[in-house]
Amino acid sequence: MPFLSKPFITSLFITACWISPAHALDLTTQNLVVTTYVTSKVTSAPFDHKLLLAAHDDAAAFIASDGQLRGAQLESALVYLRQTQPKLHASDLELAQAILVQ
Repeated sequence: MPFLSKPFITSLFITACWISPAHALDLTTQNLVVTTYVTSKVTSAPFDHKLLLAAHDDAAAFIASDGQLRGAQLESALVYLRQTQPKLHASDLELAQAILVQ
């Protein structure tokens, strides 16, 4: 093709490689996005703030013990969140983190 010069093709190739989207997402970024999403869902939902406030200490103990300590108030809050937000597919640890940042 005589109308396509070598510098033009080279610059076109470099541009195409440079602007192509990245398809990799590391686990740290993924966890951050999930935690942020869960926190926004929990904090923006119209629910009883007293229930989550009461579960604050239990959530802290749950996170500190890596899920070993499960207090009654935290369990109640988790059940409530799962019933009121059925599309929220987050782990208990992620929900406890969201409760803790309240």
